[in-house]
Amino acid sequence: MNGQGSGARLPESDREDMEVFLEKIYQLLPVLGVELLVTVAGKAATDAEKEVLYCEIKGLRAKGRLTPNGFIVLKGSQAVLKERASSQKYPWPLNMRQRLKDEGVLSPHEDHLAFTRDEEFSSPSAAAAVVHGGHANGLISWKNKDGKTLKEIESI
Repeated sequence: MNGQGSGARLPESDREDMEVFLEKIYQLLPVLGVELLVTVAGKAATDAEKEVLYCEIKGLRAKGRLTPNGFIVLKGSQAVLKERASSQKYPWPLNMRQRLKDEGVLSPHEDHLAFTRDEEFSSPSAAAAVVHGGHANGLISWKNKDGKTLKEIESI
């Protein structure tokens, strides 16, 4: 461990470029399902985090809510049985669903999959992708009981 600083500093323009780069990394990693650089310290829940949201597709319904670290889908929620054909090109949702099936979190029923326990995801989009069986925008897929999208709720 070197205790002496060199005194060298990045020029302000380079420092700003690095800040933009880090901001993009913080946005991109959760979308990709990577839980690196996620803060683990708890904070007080906001009103949006307390509100139950719903994701509906093909007559199936999943319930969830925001958390400080992402989004949690609640036990008993439903997901489509078959994956979308488009998920073959970018298989992240396929891999996540298979992992959840292997762990017993997603259990097959007659015409759908059911969550056997609460499961936290890195983002609302990751949760919606598992429910939909392919990529989905969580900001518009999750809605409150009044039909307001998560995007509308967060813009207030």
